[in-house]
Amino acid sequence: MMESPVPRVGVTPAAAALLHKLQAQHGPLLFHQSGGCCDGSTPMCFPRKEFRIGQRDVYLGTIADTPFYIGDQQFEYWKHTHLTIDVVPGRGAGFSVETPEGMRFLTRSRLFEDAEWAALEAAGPPLRGEQSG
Repeated sequence: MMESPVPRVGVTPAAAALLHKLQAQHGPLLFHQSGGCCDGSTPMCFPRKEFRIGQRDVYLGTIADTPFYIGDQQFEYWKHTHLTIDVVPGRGAGFSVETPEGMRFLTRSRLFEDAEWAALEAAGPPLRGEQSG
């Protein structure tokens, strides 16, 4: 997969360590960030073979050997934002693979700086769905 000239998504060392532990247990993983209320806006981590990427899902990049996708409507809200995946104690809802660990992934964000945004705009739109696979 081609990476963006400016990373759209990053990962904290703690989240990367948990991802590597989860990869050893579950095999290849992927993240999907959807929009919605409650836990619908939480980053969810799944075994790759158990989650189907939609044609409109946007590929943001790879963190700790894990591809990261976002729903197209959520991307429209957050396209000016760099996302950083972190992990905190607690149990999130849903079927994300970290739940049994007593941890939950969390998305932190910041606006892109002007130079970053200009580079992203010059690179064109990010890959979507099957284009990214």
